[in-house]
Amino acid sequence: MQLTTLKNTLLILVLGICFSCGSQNKEVSENSESDNAVSETETEENKLILGADLPEAYLPLLRNKKVALVANPTSQKSLQGEEEQNTVHLVDFLVSEGISLTTVFAPEHGFRGTADAGETVKDGIDTKTGLPLVSLYGKNKKPTPKQLEGIDIVVFDIQDVGVRFYTYISTLHYVMEACAEANIPVIVLDRPNPNGHYVDGPMMEPQHTSFLGLHPVPLVHGMTVGEYAQMINGEGWLANNNNVNLTVISMKGYTHDTFYSVPVKPSPNLPNDTAINLYPSLGLLEGTTLNAGRGTEMQFQVFGAPELPKAHYPFQYTPKPNEGAKYPKQQGKKCNGLDLRETERMSKVDLTWIIEAYRSHSAPKHFFNTKNFTAHAGTEKLQKQIEDGLTFREIRKTWLKDLEAFKKLRERYLLYP
Repeated sequence: MQLTTLKNTLLILVLGICFSCGSQNKEVSENSESDNAVSETETEENKLILGADLPEAYLPLLRNKKVALVANPTSQKSLQGEEEQNTVHLVDFLVSEGISLTTVFAPEHGFRGTADAGETVKDGIDTKTGLPLVSLYGKNKKPTPKQLEGIDIVVFDIQDVGVRFYTYISTLHYVMEACAEANIPVIVLDRPNPNGHYVDGPMMEPQHTSFLGLHPVPLVHGMTVGEYAQMINGEGWLANNNNVNLTVISMKGYTHDTFYSVPVKPSPNLPNDTAINLYPSLGLLEGTTLNAGRGTEMQFQVFGAPELPKAHYPFQYTPKPNEGAKYPKQQGKKCNGLDLRETERMSKVDLTWIIEAYRSHSAPKHFFNTKNFTAHAGTEKLQKQIEDGLTFREIRKTWLKDLEAFKKLRERYLLYP
């Protein structure tokens, strides 16, 4: 009997432990599900939503108005539901919504984005919608009063890459300026800056302003197009100190540290995220005899020239005409260079490559195209500093005072943390 009692006691203890463990496991499981639910909610709340994907914010401003759109292939709006395609061009979306779209203005590279860098883009007709296309590149960089006749409001929606000499922000300036003079409001549908996580590079000097840089900002300004538009307006950079009636449709879920993979290449020679990230540093090579990958499928991810020594520049390639580079530098010549496609994401302008290439070049006197290099750098000082043998560290020290002043100025116009 004592043995039976002992067995029963042990059985009760075992069952108690089992129930206890099961209860605890269930509680952990429920907590895990709860944590996942919170995590999913936070992800949903922090989801990046572009300005173009907030039609409830801008369509009411466009109804019963004659609208012009400044756009290129990046002007895409996300689609919801079960559609086969994920996006639709903003032109097609606005037309489908019954918005009275009268004109499409196209920047460098054109509305479809196939024109070569620096190539004059011609006016025309969009074959899909029949809308008139007006080029804002070439001789006509600023909308004329005649081109703006009858227009009530202008919408700007173009993916930028946050580099001063990338000309879309110059197009933005001239659109704002023309609209200020014609008393036409401007709406900017904001998009991420893939190089928005840092501010760096030499400042543009007023005497060197051109379409490659109209404003006293560093080479990498760290602002979205919407923020930059606010700075143009707020700093009185438009002609005659004019201000345009500006509305920015801000993004949701964006910070300047947000990594953003650009879904549509912003121009023919920026084919991917690596090229976009290397562009601030390798774009300066446009003002030299070096080829920066134009005429290949590795644009702004490799560089080279026949005059660089193969011993130190072992990657070889031969530039050939292609989309966006009808006449690439060093066309048909075997270039010795470097392949930078495995470079980790950069958070500064790196002059190491251009400095070392200058020192290694077999004909350094012919290395720089001074006028073009100055236009890209925004200053004559940089070429002289390289020619004088300054190190990257020494050169960068000369930027710091201007960079700190710009960062303080920039704070007034930031829309995102």
